[in-house]
Amino acid sequence: MNTRSWILSSIDRELHVETFSIDDDDVKGTPKGWSVRKRTLRGGRREGVDVIEIDNGAIEVTLIPSRGMGVWQAIAEKDRLGWQAPIRGPVHPRDVDLGEPSGLGWLDGFDELLVRCGLESNGAPEFDDDGRLRYPLHGRIANQPADEVTVTVDSDRGEIRVSGIVDEVRFHFLKVRLHATWVTRFGESGFRIEDEVENLSASPAEVQMLYHVNIGVPLLDAGAQLVAPAHTVVPRNDHAATTVDSYDSYRGEEAGYEEQVYFYKMNAAGDGQTRVLLKNAHGTQGVSLVYDARRLPCFSQWKNTTAAVDGYVTGIEPATNFPNPRSFEGDQGRVIVLEGSGRTSLGLGVEWHRDAKAVASGEARVLKLQAGRTPKVFKKPQSGWCADA
Repeated sequence: MNTRSWILSSIDRELHVETFSIDDDDVKGTPKGWSVRKRTLRGGRREGVDVIEIDNGAIEVTLIPSRGMGVWQAIAEKDRLGWQAPIRGPVHPRDVDLGEPSGLGWLDGFDELLVRCGLESNGAPEFDDDGRLRYPLHGRIANQPADEVTVTVDSDRGEIRVSGIVDEVRFHFLKVRLHATWVTRFGESGFRIEDEVENLSASPAEVQMLYHVNIGVPLLDAGAQLVAPAHTVVPRNDHAATTVDSYDSYRGEEAGYEEQVYFYKMNAAGDGQTRVLLKNAHGTQGVSLVYDARRLPCFSQWKNTTAAVDGYVTGIEPATNFPNPRSFEGDQGRVIVLEGSGRTSLGLGVEWHRDAKAVASGEARVLKLQAGRTPKVFKKPQSGWCADA
């Protein structure tokens, strides 16, 4: 067995590695052409953001330990998987005011390919009866820095793993820990997220998780399609209902476009596994998400096909719940209850299809799950699904 690990940061060890670089010369028995490096960004609102760049020989993926172990982008040759946000990120969490009165401060740092939303809440902002912010948009975990960041290379398993611990803790309130792990194999066009959420308290805790996966140009284009093994589709509000007949397809750029959101329940295999595919108009590029629908039973599709300069993007989002206000989702029982010191495992896989053959293969796997069943598509928001219904 030939496994090597490197600790890049640790509060317990009072350790923080400023720069780090390894490649195929550092681990015996591994293929040529891979590398891992860590650096710190400088300038503007990037100042002080740590990034880890992993090249597995097929794609290069950038992780952001400073931002809850999120995934900023993936690059292969001249292609980029992610989206072009109006901000120039990654943004340091110190420049993201989650307590900003509108509850929308989270948007000041939003530009990742994959960002975790949670853990206390992950939906729309919520206010108390006096108008004070109770829960900010999409929660706090994405703007918490990681500790105990470790890189592991395993030649026997053919894997590179990057793990970190991210705490969401407040005295007298929620005390939970995210054990976040990112995994890729040498030469694969994709990666996996393997997360564990731990309750640090002796008392029970309620948590939520939403994996906000965001795709823009060049993959997203006019005529792009979401291929999903849908059992049920519900528009979030009356505005989304106006175009529910084309919920699974995308427009080109449209300045001033008002976002639309659809909620799904998915069909799955007997072991709970399901998958969705987003493909471009010509079926020459795509991305699939693979996950356990028993652990992530809710799925949201966010369409934001505005002008490119304003953020032309879609979010495809497996989750424990729908991104409604936290109290509404709690009333529907869409929370994970962790007993004192309890844990739960979550995660998903991301497969980047970079040619027509790979897209067709991914689509065939989705259609096998659908098995010819016609989804129930509601024409208006539904009670129990949508806070405004």
